[in-house]
Amino acid sequence: MGAPFSYHVAATQASLLLSFVWMPVLLPVASRLLLLPRALLTMASGSPPTQPSPASGSGSGYVPGSVSAAFVTCPNEKVAKEIARAVVEKHLAACVNLIPQITSIYEWKGKIEEDSEVLMMIKTQSSLVPALTDFVRSVHPYEVAEVIALPVEQGNFPYLQWVHQVTESVSDSSTVLP
Repeated sequence: MGAPFSYHVAATQASLLLSFVWMPVLLPVASRLLLLPRALLTMASGSPPTQPSPASGSGSGYVPGSVSAAFVTCPNEKVAKEIARAVVEKHLAACVNLIPQITSIYEWKGKIEEDSEVLMMIKTQSSLVPALTDFVRSVHPYEVAEVIALPVEQGNFPYLQWVHQVTESVSDSSTVLP
């Protein structure tokens, strides 16, 4: 024998109510996940991208991996903005996105730590990653600054070309001073 009709209505109403309660909580989380670069998602899944990009085609002129997305964590927005502005002004990066309110859990000096940080996503030429790293290390308040970079294999060709153009003057010179 099935459950009474009133039970089904009540269960449906409860599910709908829970959806409305959880929606404001889940939407910001889901939208932040969309900010993750496709390269990270590809690495996590272990499978190659499913749709080839025009930038990877032989006629585009883009050399896969010649642009990188570098990631740097900062203790707060003020520090992140200062570093972001400096790397763009010095043409070490074409663009820096600041992703606020990330939580980092890590081991430091034998103790598990948890901190709220700001994540910087920095787009630059791969050849500039060493100079970018040296600059960040010279101005960053952390004893050991996180600077990691992933090569961009595919993307919107005009954007990748713009990254090269904006950072061209630095890649032509041999040194970058902090």
